[in-house]
Amino acid sequence: MYIIPYSMGTVGSRFSKVGIELTDSIYVVLNMVIMTRVGKAVLDVLGDSSDWVRGLHCKCQIDEEKRYICHFPQDNTIISVNSGYGGNVLLGKKCFALRIASYQGWKEGWLAEHMLILGVQNPKGEIKYICAAFPSACGKTNLAMLIPPEIYIEKGYKVWCVGDDIAWIRKGEDGRLYAINPENGFFGVAPGTNEKSNPNALDTTMQGTIFTNVVHKLDDNTVWWEGLDKNPPENAVDWKGRPWNGKTSSEKGAHPNSRFTAPAVNCPCISSEFENPRGVPISAFVFGGRRAKLAPLVYQSRDWNHGVFVGSVMASETTAAASGAVGVVRRDPMAMLPFCGYDMADYWQHWIDIGKTLDEDKAPKVFNVNWFRKDEEGNFMWPGFGDNLRVLEWIIDRCEGKVDAQETAIGYIPYSKDINLEGIEDKVSIDSLNAILSVDKSLWTQEASGIEEFYGKFGSKLPSELKGCLETLKNNLK
Repeated sequence: MYIIPYSMGTVGSRFSKVGIELTDSIYVVLNMVIMTRVGKAVLDVLGDSSDWVRGLHCKCQIDEEKRYICHFPQDNTIISVNSGYGGNVLLGKKCFALRIASYQGWKEGWLAEHMLILGVQNPKGEIKYICAAFPSACGKTNLAMLIPPEIYIEKGYKVWCVGDDIAWIRKGEDGRLYAINPENGFFGVAPGTNEKSNPNALDTTMQGTIFTNVVHKLDDNTVWWEGLDKNPPENAVDWKGRPWNGKTSSEKGAHPNSRFTAPAVNCPCISSEFENPRGVPISAFVFGGRRAKLAPLVYQSRDWNHGVFVGSVMASETTAAASGAVGVVRRDPMAMLPFCGYDMADYWQHWIDIGKTLDEDKAPKVFNVNWFRKDEEGNFMWPGFGDNLRVLEWIIDRCEGKVDAQETAIGYIPYSKDINLEGIEDKVSIDSLNAILSVDKSLWTQEASGIEEFYGKFGSKLPSELKGCLETLKNNLK
C-alpha cells in the first residue's frame, strides 16, 4: 500500500485543497507525483485540520465490467476499485478537482470548472486571461497551448498556458474573479498530437514523462502513436504488449485514448503565473462546441445571466470518432455534465448566485465560439489552430470596450472588419467571414425547441433566470 499526501494547487495557497490517496499501484504513485504537489510539505500545511479529501484506490482485479468509481461529496471521500485507467485512479484529477471540488465550491462560494486557462500578451506586454470550456474533441488542449500566427509573433504577441483542463475560481480582494490550475502536470491524449497540431504539447513530453498504452519502439527504446508522424515503426510492441509492425499491421498500435503524463514546467509556453498562489484575474469566460451550421464563429452574451444560459445549453454534434450516430446534438453544459458533483440545476443557480456578488464592470464577459462551422460542401470555413487567436483578440477588445458589436437574436456578434484576417485572406474572404458570423433564425428556432426539451429534464429546479433567457431567445427569433 502506498500513501500519497498531495495538494491540488500550490501548497499553502488559499485556493488549494489537500487530499490523501491510498493505492496499491506504483503507476498511480508515479503519475500523481507529476500531476499534483506531493510530499511532507502537504502534511505540514494540513496540520490537524480535517479539511482533506479521502481517496482509496485498489486495482484489485482489473475488470471493465466491475469498475466502481464512487464519490461521496458529503464525506469528502472517493473510492475507486477494479480500474487502472488514469482518469479513474489518479484521484486528484477529475474525481477530486471537479466532482468533489464542484460540490465544495457550491458549499463554500467558489467554482471548480472543466476549463483551460490561458493568457494573451499583446505587444505592449499586457496580459489578459481567459477561461474556456469545451466538450471533448473540440481542441481544448490545442487552444491552451496555442502558437500565434506568424504575423502576430512578428508584432510581439505571445500566448501563455496556465492550465489545459481544470480551473478553480474565487473572488479576489479587488472584486474580480481569479483562477488557478489546481494540477501540476498534463494528462494528455497522445494520438493526433504532433509537430503540426500541438508542438508545445509534444515538446512538453520530451523529459520526465510517463506514456500509457502507446507503441514501444524496440530499436531506439522510444514511443510512437498514430498521428505522431507518417513513419510507423516496424520493430515494436503495441499497447497490448504484442509484437507490432506498423508497416503491415491492420490494427492500431496505440490505444485511441493512450496518454502522456508530463510535468507542466516542461511546457515551452507555461505561464510565469503558473505557481502564483493568488491565481490570475479572469477577463472572459469562453464556451464552445462543434456545430456545423448553427453557431457563428463567435458571439457575446448580453449579460452575466445570459452568459450562464449560453454555457448551460452548450452542445456538440457527434463525429465519427464518437460512438453512435454522426451529427447527433449532445448537450454538455459548461462541459461539466460528467463531472458535476451535485444537481445540474443547482450548479446553474450557483453560477447565477456568483454573478450577483460581482460588480458589472468587474465580472468577466461571456462568449461562445465555434471553430467548426462548415460550408455547403462540408468544408471547415475557419482555419482554426493558431488562427483562433484572431477571435481571442476580438474577445479581449470587447472586454476592454475597444470595439462595437452587432446585436442579434442570440447575442452580440463582431463586425467583420474587427476580425483581423491579415495573412489568411486566401483562406477566409470577407464574404466567407460574414457567412461564418451569420445567424440563421430558422436553425436557431429548432435549437430553441431542443433547449426547451433539455431544460424540461430539470423540472421546477430550473433557475427562473435561465427560463427567462430561453423565452427572450424565442421572442427574438420571431
